[in-house]
Amino acid sequence: MEKILFKKILADCLIFFLISLISASIVVWVFQAVNFLDIMIEDGRGYLVYLNYTLLNFPKIISKILPFALFFSFFYILTKYEINNELIIFWSFGINKIQLINFFIKISFILMIIQILFTSFFVPKSQEISRTLMKDSNVDLLEDFIKPKKFNDIIKNLTIYAEEKNSDGLLKNIYLKKDTGEKSFQITFSKSGRFVLKGNSRILELYDGKTINNINNKISTFNFERSDFNLTNLDSDIVVVNKLQETSTLVLFSCLNNLFSLKLHVFKNIDFSSSAHNCSRDGLGNLYKELYKRFIIPIYIPILILISLMTIMYSKENLNYSKFRLLIFLFGLSMIIFSETTLKFIENTFSGNLKMIITPLIIFILIYLLILHKFKLKFLGKN
Repeated sequence: MEKILFKKILADCLIFFLISLISASIVVWVFQAVNFLDIMIEDGRGYLVYLNYTLLNFPKIISKILPFALFFSFFYILTKYEINNELIIFWSFGINKIQLINFFIKISFILMIIQILFTSFFVPKSQEISRTLMKDSNVDLLEDFIKPKKFNDIIKNLTIYAEEKNSDGLLKNIYLKKDTGEKSFQITFSKSGRFVLKGNSRILELYDGKTINNINNKISTFNFERSDFNLTNLDSDIVVVNKLQETSTLVLFSCLNNLFSLKLHVFKNIDFSSSAHNCSRDGLGNLYKELYKRFIIPIYIPILILISLMTIMYSKENLNYSKFRLLIFLFGLSMIIFSETTLKFIENTFSGNLKMIITPLIIFILIYLLILHKFKLKFLGKN
């Protein structure tokens, strides 16, 4: 019977947690997807690129919302059990409160490991894929990209200016500058032009204009009545180097292994050359922050679940139960905020960061000892 009761309350907590997590993540994802519309509007990317890019950001959203969704779900279900007198069933079958707490602590460590896997592997990988997607994709929606009376230079090595654009898509008084080399460029002036699709190629047809070529300070010009400017295989002028948040955890450890000459063979053959710009002693603070975010902040998950379990310390018959429940909820929210703000205290040395690493362990032990003291476990093990 004990196993059945534990499975029932755990199932209720996890189901509500998953519903809360997915629902909140979808809402945030929708708002974020609206902001990512700039990928198409400003950068001229295609619809599939936009959709894939927004979907690849979903794991990051989940990892951010997970701590709050977890705390809120366990807090809500445990409170609901108390208000509906369902916890009395546990006590009636000889299950004391500390047994229930220990059971959830075991579950919290499993959830902590899942979050660590998420933040250290899945999220960086999805962020890396999203950057690769943007880097390797072409600019497809040029019609939306061109803004009249504005120098549009989001495309790499290309600047386009058009004085006017009518309802038929005809551009007037066009200026184009294309960098073709270190000391070479091409400038084209045209009275008008429009985008056309010829086969699989996107072409900007220019009418009545002039092109100036500068190749190693040698200038040549020619006039034209009609000229085709090929716009296929153009890339947006985005930063192509990867950020720390997009870097594999193994690469980060390989970087530390190299910086401190640790000679750990497990990281010896891992290539971190693509992240060499992030691997320097000057950037150790940022590297430690990223690893702290991936491995230490998830340790606060058992703390959040332990805080939610404090709701069973008092029964609903207690006159101050509502105030006590509110204090627990505020305590949990404060702990979530605190766990995120600790990133600001990460230093450039490992020894200087030890206090921040052991902080969640100390908090967990103190809260657990407080609960043990409340239930007088060491004396009678009473409910």
